[in-house]
Amino acid sequence: MWLRPLLLLLLSIAMLPAAHAFERPFPAQAKRGKMTPASFPDIVIGGRLRQLSPGARIWNEDNLLQMPASLRGSGLAVNYTEDANGHIDRVWILTADEASEPITKQTQTQTQTNSKAP
Repeated sequence: MWLRPLLLLLLSIAMLPAAHAFERPFPAQAKRGKMTPASFPDIVIGGRLRQLSPGARIWNEDNLLQMPASLRGSGLAVNYTEDANGHIDRVWILTADEASEPITKQTQTQTQTNSKAP
């Protein structure tokens, strides 16, 4: 009776490293910059005051959605995309490892993955 919960626990533990080892999907049109939060809907990227689009999404280092009002810090390394109006619509706050990689490598990897799909 206790064997089933034990097996489930061991299986869950075995899958933990795999859950953390992922590459985030950055689109080919993603750009790199340094971001500092400002009064919503504004953010500063690359020293310029920019606006978030109405449906903007921000992912933190753990790839979890983060609300713009909860952003803290300055000079955060980010990848971002712009909508047709020039507003920022998607932002990924980068980990130290991601920030050390060139963005061309990150977007080429995603493009190659997409081109292999049937």
